[in-house]
Parts: sequence; structure tokens; C-alpha cells
Amino acid sequence: MGLFSRRRESGRNTEVIRPPHAPAQHAAFLAALSKDFTAPGESSAVTSVLITGAHGQLGSDLVAVAARTGIPARAYGSRDLDVTDPEAVDGALTEFAHTATADDVTGRAVVINAAAYTAVDAAEADPDAAYAVNAAGPTHLAQTAARLGLGLIQVSTDYVFPGDGTRPYEIDDPTGPQSVYGASKLAGEHAVQEAYPEAHIVRTAWVWGTVGGNFVKTMAKLESARPTLSVVDDQRGTPTFAADLAAGLLELAAADLPGGVLHATNAGETTWFDFARAIFTELGADPERVQPITTAEFPRPAPRPAYSVLSGAAWEAAGLTPLRDWRAALADAFATAPEAFRPA
Repeated sequence: MGLFSRRRESGRNTEVIRPPHAPAQHAAFLAALSKDFTAPGESSAVTSVLITGAHGQLGSDLVAVAARTGIPARAYGSRDLDVTDPEAVDGALTEFAHTATADDVTGRAVVINAAAYTAVDAAEADPDAAYAVNAAGPTHLAQTAARLGLGLIQVSTDYVFPGDGTRPYEIDDPTGPQSVYGASKLAGEHAVQEAYPEAHIVRTAWVWGTVGGNFVKTMAKLESARPTLSVVDDQRGTPTFAADLAAGLLELAAADLPGGVLHATNAGETTWFDFARAIFTELGADPERVQPITTAEFPRPAPRPAYSVLSGAAWEAAGLTPLRDWRAALADAFATAPEAFRPA
């Protein structure tokens, strides 16, 4: 079964999680949401959320933001719920539907699928594992959520696009993934749309946060280990702070919006090279130690998109709160939780 080989019976090792404190780096955004966590056209907030992939980078922040905003969250890590197992998915979502709304499912009980196979290079050698989690998993979730009347948010990626654009990708631009990972995520999108047209698919990009491994933590580690560092300067995208994305997804969960595709990233765009230099600046290191190279000089098993900036026009048109500029998010994270990014 690959990434999700260990299974447990649905309903076990799960709980409604209300940690006392969420990460401080998104306190202002969370405070605003806590004050009035309702969506356009809504009179009350989401009842409850079920989060898959809850121990991962995005999932952990979803749990934390839900707690901060007072939304009960049922959190399933990958070992608690194998999304590739249709029986396990059926059991977990059925129990959630019954307990979240006391058998009165109104659509305010929402499943957010943050479980994903994200090993982009490894997927090239093991496509079955990628498709199992990124395509079959969303299929099971969508079919079950549709049957039970639950809301569903499926998190997707910029990798579904060919990456040869020159302006931000809109939600209806032609897709054309160039990697197994991107193809598996697009297959998941199509499966969700077919099984549950009322579901939401949210594409994002370049996600980083305080939990798990990511580019920011890698750069911090290498800064302390190497005198200079070479980073590609011909791939453009938008770094997205997981805590900001989590807040946006929970706002969407509370909204009375028609199903479909949306894009959610922090604002602005940059290259990996400039992103690395910004990280060095936040570390108090000399950014000149980071030197630019081309993608051709740093070959990887899976091709990377040269341009994958996502347009947030549809997100804003839906009345949802735009995510702040990526540079502001980076500075805020280092100012409030620098220990999360520095090597131990």
C-alpha cells in the first residue's frame, strides 16, 4: 500500500482536538476570523470539520486554526485513516456525519482533505503510490461525502498546469501536468468533480510552515552548514504559508458557495533563488551567499514548472479573504516563531 500501509479501524485514535494555543505567527489573521467567522451570505459558522492528513504540514495548521477559531475538528493522521481504503473512509465519514450534527447533516459539517503523496521525485518511480493517495483517496472521500451530504474541500496543486505560462494561471486555464505527481493530483480533481460537483477544489503552491520538512527549513539548515548555496532562479511561483492557507480553507468551509475550482496562495511571486535570499535575510545571514543557477544545472527526476503563479481572482470574486503577501508572511513567521525554522 506504499505511503499508507498501516491501517486502524475507523473511529479509533481520533478525537476532537482543541489545543489551547495556535501558532503565534498568524495571530492577527486568526483574530479577525475568530471575531466574525462567517462567510458571504451565511448567518452562522461551520458546525465541524474532519481533517485528513492532520499530522502533516497543512493538516497541523488546519487543526490549530480550527481550535483558535472555535471550530470542532476531528483530526485523522495518515496512520489513523487510510484514504485509499474505501471501507475505512466510509466508516470515518459516516461516524463524523452522525456525531458532528446530531444526525442532522446540513452541509456545515465539512471534510478537508489535506492527505497527499507529495514526494514529487519519488512519484516518478512509484506512480501507483502517488495515484493511490492523490486520485483514489479523493475518489473515496468524494463519493462518501456526497452520499452523506457533507461538504468537501480537496486540496490540489499548481503542478496540474504545464508551467510554461507568462501570467498567473486562472482556474479555467488548460491543465497539462508534466510530472507523475501533477498528473495524479489532476486525476484526483477530475474524480472529485465527477463524484461530487458540489465539492470545492483548492489549488495552492509552494507551501511551507512550522511543521514538517519544507524549503524554508532546508534553507535554514543549509545556511548553517555551507558557506555558499546555489538555488535555481528560473522557476517562478508563490510561497504559501500553511497557516494562512489553513485559515483560508476554513473560511471557505463556512461559506455558502457553489462547488468548483479555486486558487489560494499568498500574494505576489518570486523565484526559488529570491525566496532563499529572503530566508537568509530573516535568519540574519548575508543573502549574497545564495547564488543563482538554472534548472538545467540542477536536474531532478521530475520536471518542475518554470512558471506556476496562480491567480487569486476567483477566490476574491467569491468574497473570500485574500491571503497576505508572501514576504510579509515570511517576516511574521520568523519574528514570532524563529525557533521553528532554525536547526536544532
